[in-house]
Amino acid sequence: MDALHPRLLVGRFPETFRFYAAVLPELTGARLVRGTEDGPYAHWDVAGQGLLSLLDRRAMADATGAPSDTATPSDRTMLVGRVRDVDAGYALCLRHGATEAAAPADRPEWGPTLRTAHVRDPEGNLVELQSYDG
Repeated sequence: MDALHPRLLVGRFPETFRFYAAVLPELTGARLVRGTEDGPYAHWDVAGQGLLSLLDRRAMADATGAPSDTATPSDRTMLVGRVRDVDAGYALCLRHGATEAAAPADRPEWGPTLRTAHVRDPEGNLVELQSYDG
């Protein structure tokens, strides 16, 4: 299970994919688990643990309702964490100073049993909480 890993939100998906596909295996022993240079998503694991994922920045903007032409620093990276209960994790984050980016929602288009929520930490960094049933 991936506890926490970075996701790069990229505007030049094919080029960025080719770069990481070329260097991650040799540098870290990572293997591509999902995705192609056609995007919009790809991720690499090391020993079954998430190392890095890429997502087309426009796809993330669509999910959070942000303007797709926005390219602020907080919209270039995000932390992704697997949690037991997305709704409870979302509420916990909000109670401790996070702001809403996208309320909890099922995302079958991203994964058959995936549920996510997105918040921004007090510094404005984007954080995804996710869980998979089954």
